[in-house]
Amino acid sequence: MLLGTLIGGYIEVFVPREKVTRWLPEGRWWTVFIGAGIGVLFPVCECAIVPVVRKLLEKGVPFSAAIAFLLGGPIVNPLVAASTAVAYFADWSIVMQRMLFGYWIAVGVGLLMGLLFTKTKAVHDEISSGPERTPAMESPATGKPAAWPEKIGLAVNHAAGDFLDIGRFLVIGAFCAAVVQTLVPRQAFVAVMGTPGLSILIMMLLAVLLNLCSEADAFIAASFRSSQVPLAAQMAFMVLGPMLDIKLILMYLKVFRAPAIVVLASLTFLSVFFSMVVMY
Repeated sequence: MLLGTLIGGYIEVFVPREKVTRWLPEGRWWTVFIGAGIGVLFPVCECAIVPVVRKLLEKGVPFSAAIAFLLGGPIVNPLVAASTAVAYFADWSIVMQRMLFGYWIAVGVGLLMGLLFTKTKAVHDEISSGPERTPAMESPATGKPAAWPEKIGLAVNHAAGDFLDIGRFLVIGAFCAAVVQTLVPRQAFVAVMGTPGLSILIMMLLAVLLNLCSEADAFIAASFRSSQVPLAAQMAFMVLGPMLDIKLILMYLKVFRAPAIVVLASLTFLSVFFSMVVMY
């Protein structure tokens, strides 16, 4: 998450609003496809992506594109591809399946959220209005454009504020994951893994509860191969986890309004489930 807050601080200070809106203009359907693939350039896990999305929304990125990046970024990036390849002994077909499922589900949910919500109805007022904050471009002392050393300090200050603001939710999510891993034996899940559809649902619920990092969850998913867990269920675990878990839902509260979070969580869960049922 520290990396995400630092990237968010950089965007706040060094990236003008006009440049962002020129790259990703409002009202263009194709921005969703770009948003879902930005993770290739910003390889951050789901723990770090919420502060980045928050800054992008403030800078004027279209709502649907921001949602696509929020969901696709933690999967469609080189670090996650590399960790998945290592976990599955360089089986690149599994790596590609994970990347493609992550990308297209992010695009689909982003488009649907853009149809169902406007930015003003989906995010908090201070984010949707997105004013260009004076300290980001000007020196607080002189009111003149800040020099590079001062801008770096301002970026770090913004990052520190976001880290403290959102970091507590990461701690809560980690605590919930520890409780689940301590109290729920793996055998309780493995016993019903042979049932089509049910195995996918169970692995998805496990992904939501465990709050794993997208750069490490492939190793957990791969460990279920010895327990006869179907590949579709393993894939559901690896695709849903970076998009939706307890800590992410808590972090979303700092960016999105409650109705938008409910719809986003529902669309994401259902999209992953039905995609994996088809794959089964």
